[in-house]
Amino acid sequence: MAEIMPHRENSPAQMAAIRSRILDVLSQLPWDGFRYQHSIPGLSLYCLVEPAGPFSSVYEPSLSLIIKGSKRISVGDETIVYDESSFFLTAIGLPLTGQICTASTAEPYVAATLRLDLERLRRLIADHDIPPPAAPERDLGIAVGSATPDLVDAFFRLISLAKTPADISFMASHIQNEILYRLLSGELGGRLRRFALAGSNSHRVAKAVAWLKENYTLPLRLEELAGMANMGVSTLHHHFRAMTAMSPLQFQKHLRLHHARELMLAGSIDAATAALRVGYESPTQFN
Repeated sequence: MAEIMPHRENSPAQMAAIRSRILDVLSQLPWDGFRYQHSIPGLSLYCLVEPAGPFSSVYEPSLSLIIKGSKRISVGDETIVYDESSFFLTAIGLPLTGQICTASTAEPYVAATLRLDLERLRRLIADHDIPPPAAPERDLGIAVGSATPDLVDAFFRLISLAKTPADISFMASHIQNEILYRLLSGELGGRLRRFALAGSNSHRVAKAVAWLKENYTLPLRLEELAGMANMGVSTLHHHFRAMTAMSPLQFQKHLRLHHARELMLAGSIDAATAALRVGYESPTQFN
């Protein structure tokens, strides 16, 4: 199993000062258990005081920033470990497994996640012609990048709007645009741009991923899926694996198992019923 470690931040004192200000703001918010749902749509904050996971979830396109601690994420045969020095970016929705290995009351795990508005991203690219850094065409749909002081400071200002909710309607949009600008002009900008803009292989595969997420209960016919992505079957299979670390069939299986688990935990139904609801033809196939 491959393990990817992020590049380390070069300004630890500056970053520590910004993180300290964020933690001070978070300490003043009314938390509901381990999560605080910010008034800004798509912005969520988390604080855990004990290890958690492994837990499965289907990530949406989002940017995650750890304020304190570290996290391990697995997708397919890839494992990514990131911490306070870095950010985690997913440009397409993927079934992932996450784990918080260390956390305590004295040293909690604290993180912020911002859902990416791809339409806003496309408008920003079109309106400002932000030049992308060079990057390979075929790469995974998730990545870890170095958290710069400018990016973390923008997160600090966005989170701080919780204390002045009257400013959200005007300020939040500008700060979110700044965060997207920092991403587009940074080391992962080329990759993010390809996912956002139509015509690239990344965008075509993203369409196939989106269809599978919405229709995971249906039988998978690769020829039809390739047609939706405007690709040949072998080309789709190649680029799909490059982006998700899974084949389309494995991707569908992960989605079905994730949703079956949710049904069994939330609805108190047995495995046979859950299997049929997520698209398996028989409990035996599910088992």
